[in-house]
Amino acid sequence: MLKRVLAVITAVLLVDQASKIYIKTTWSIGQRQTVIPGFFELHFIENNGMAFGMALPGEWGKIVLSLFRVIAVGVIGYYIFMLIRDKAHKGFITCVALIFAGALGNIIDSAFYGVLFGRSTFTQVAEFLPAEGGYNGFLRGFVVDMLHFTVKWPEWVPYFGKKGGEIFPPIFNVADAAITVGVFWILIKQRSYFPKKQTVVNEE
Repeated sequence: MLKRVLAVITAVLLVDQASKIYIKTTWSIGQRQTVIPGFFELHFIENNGMAFGMALPGEWGKIVLSLFRVIAVGVIGYYIFMLIRDKAHKGFITCVALIFAGALGNIIDSAFYGVLFGRSTFTQVAEFLPAEGGYNGFLRGFVVDMLHFTVKWPEWVPYFGKKGGEIFPPIFNVADAAITVGVFWILIKQRSYFPKKQTVVNEE
């Protein structure tokens, strides 16, 4: 089971970081490219903090969020170890591994990108290891996002259809997707992962 957990974490981190580094070093902020018209596009943005572009305000908010992520990843990592030791359901362990990998992927951005990369702007592509140093300090980097579903509400849907907005407007990354898949699959399969213990009643 440990090999599966390590494989899941490694795969998510490789895809997540490869996509982020590629976008960060070849695209400028706001650049977008349609992949499937009317459904999906790549759209480069950076955010200060949480999944799907959410953030805590201020410089201290950024540092607090980064430290919280580090602690959370440590707790989740220990929890995975305990699950493996106690021989929990393999599917549940895999889901927790996805959540762990996603959280770790975004921590890497927050912790190191500010040190390793120059600033991305609407007219400038970031440089890796610039001579003048990175755009921010340790734990103060921005998280790179680029995945965007552009599907809009059908006109017949009450209220939303008339506005013509997107069904899911947030821009996210592979790490966010891993966390979301892990959480939702646990919710869907909770009966399998957490079967109720049957109470035996002795009849005399």
